[in-house]
Parts: sequence; structure tokens; C-alpha cells
Amino acid sequence: MNRRDTIKSLLLGSVAVGLTVQGCAPKADSATTVLPEAENTPFYGRTPEEKARDKRLHEEVFFNEHELETIAVICDIILPKNDDFGSATDAKVPEFIEFIMKDMPYQQVPIRGGIMWLDNYSNKNNGKEFKRCSTEEQLVICDLIAYPKKTKPEHKQGEKFFTSMRNLTLTGYYTTEMGIKDLGYKGNTPNVWDGVPEDVLKAHGFEYDAEWLAKCVDQSKRGELAKWDADGNLIS
Repeated sequence: MNRRDTIKSLLLGSVAVGLTVQGCAPKADSATTVLPEAENTPFYGRTPEEKARDKRLHEEVFFNEHELETIAVICDIILPKNDDFGSATDAKVPEFIEFIMKDMPYQQVPIRGGIMWLDNYSNKNNGKEFKRCSTEEQLVICDLIAYPKKTKPEHKQGEKFFTSMRNLTLTGYYTTEMGIKDLGYKGNTPNVWDGVPEDVLKAHGFEYDAEWLAKCVDQSKRGELAKWDADGNLIS
């Protein structure tokens, strides 16, 4: 299993725990009225003050060109492209991290300081900045700081930086359309539920009432809304 697949398997486990119970909706058929597309409202629910703050943050610039290029290299080391999906930079994760630095200022010093640590270590050992190293040289450095339980004391600052970058990269990537597709998560989708399997019912001495079974599990009518009388009895 490669690095990307390992990360994805961990995230899928998290998604599964959080989404164990999913709502089911009836599948629309050709006779169903087609609803208009939802209005494009990227700032839906934001107050005027929040909108003004978002606009201000987007206009500000935190990272310089060198820092942003270094971040892009690290992001793609953490999540490289594969045959089916693009890399972290393809999903514009560096831009996401740029915004987070302004949205959460407490992240600024650790991340900027981490980039400085990375370049300092690379200059001492490779004679050049981290972003200018070969892929092999970059991976050697990352391997020194990517595993907290194995990190040497002199690499602790680098370890904290890489851990933060890993968290930011995964958050940025797997909250994009590309990342969601990579996970294979389809969201709430309509399905067919025929009730408890017959063998399970028999094993516990139960069975469905034939009248209710005909009313409730007729899949040919799954797109129709149920009707109830004034006393709460199901009509159809």
C-alpha cells in the first residue's frame, strides 16, 4: 500500500464512523417534477461582517513566493498525484494553506518558522534550499521528521512543522471536489430497503403482516408520498 492509499484508508475509516446513519430518499422517476438547480450562493449564511472579513483575508498576502513554492513541494510529497486523481497542488491546497494562515494567525509563526528550519537543514546537508533539492534528497529529509515516535531530539521542530503541514494538506485536499471523489464518498443516495431479511425474521420468530408488507414494501411505488388519515392510519 502506498502513502496516498494509506492516508485514504485512514480517512475512509473516519468518514464511516461519522456517517454510520444516513438518511434515505426515494429515487426520482421520469414522471417526477424536476426541481430547478440550486442558486449559486458561495457566501450563503454569512453575515455582512463575516463577508467583509472573508473579502479582506482573500485580499491579504502572507507567504512570499519562495515560501509558497516550498509549501507546494511539501504538499505534493504528502499527497502526490496518481493515475486517477491529481496532486495536492492540483487541488489548490497551497492556496488553502495561504488562507488558513490569515484566518488562523496562530499558525503563522510555526509554519513560517518550519519552512526556515527546513531550508536551514537542507542548506547544511545538501548545500541548497529544500525546494531546489532532488526528490530523493527531499524525501530523505521528510523521512527524518514525518514519524513523531522516531524523530531525533534535534529534529523536533521539523517534526512539529511536518505534522502541521500534513494536517493542513489533508484538510485542504479532502474538502475539495477532487478529494471527495478520491475517497469514493457519494453522500446520501437513494437505495432499496426490503425490510429485515426473511431468514432473520424466522430465526427470531417474527414475520411481517401481509397487509402492511403490501403497503410498505412495494418498490414500484417508492417514489410516491405516503398518505395518512386523520387518525394516523396509513391509506396508501
